[in-house]
Amino acid sequence: MLVYQPMPQARKNTLIWQSGMYYHIYNRGARRLTIFREPTNYLFVIGKIKEYSRANDISVIAYCLMPNHYHFLLRQNGDEPAGNVPQSVFNSYSKAYNKRYEQSGTLFEGRFRAKHIYSMPHLLHLCRYIHGNPVKDGLIADPADWPYSNYLEWLGERKGTLVDREFVQNNFPSPKDYRSFVHEYLKSRQLPEDVKKYLEEMEK
Repeated sequence: MLVYQPMPQARKNTLIWQSGMYYHIYNRGARRLTIFREPTNYLFVIGKIKEYSRANDISVIAYCLMPNHYHFLLRQNGDEPAGNVPQSVFNSYSKAYNKRYEQSGTLFEGRFRAKHIYSMPHLLHLCRYIHGNPVKDGLIADPADWPYSNYLEWLGERKGTLVDREFVQNNFPSPKDYRSFVHEYLKSRQLPEDVKKYLEEMEK
């Protein structure tokens, strides 16, 4: 398993695609409109993520597809930029979506956004924020009830391939540990100040 190596402070404002680095990649629908209308929409994207992440040697750490936005935490393992995955996936999806619903124009709010994640605590808090998104937005009561994230893979309750199980086990020795970590956040809605500031900037 690759060891996480934070980049020097001086380079934090520059997005560099680099082997061993973790990235938070996200976007939302233009004018915050719905981008996933039915289950087949979500499944199309999940299938493409599997295809392109494998082809580009990118590990999917955490993801969640929501009705009008998405989040991915990815690790770039080789020379191919992690940004190749969302670019390829959502270009393909936009074309399929417009054809399916007889629409034209931009589906997303511009190009996807991507941020380096520089510390392991920050990364883990983002994982629970991402997995807790459907509960936070009032879609369900338990993140395990949302099929369009890899939360169930983190808990070992689904045999999907879009997860780095070694990463999970290295940080949460048992599924109970991670479930408690996520539910603690959902109960308190509290995150470290640096993570809260990051999320506030992201949601603007």
